[in-house]
Amino acid sequence: MTATTHTLLRAEGFSCPSCVRKIEKAVDALPGVSGSKVHFETQRIEVDHDAERTSVQDLVDAVDKVGYRARPSAF
Repeated sequence: MTATTHTLLRAEGFSCPSCVRKIEKAVDALPGVSGSKVHFETQRIEVDHDAERTSVQDLVDAVDKVGYRARPSAF
């Protein structure tokens, strides 16, 4: 069994609640992602994923692909 990694990203550039679903859909489509939650108010993205299948950079790239910026965050 592979361990699940909990990654926090800080997002930029989204200004409407509908953006939340767009980001979650893109991130959830990645292999090894078991769930994501975008917090509109704080512009944070929480992702549970298999780090061997999907890296933090893959998560950042998926957010970028749908038109927003994200970077790893410690909190």
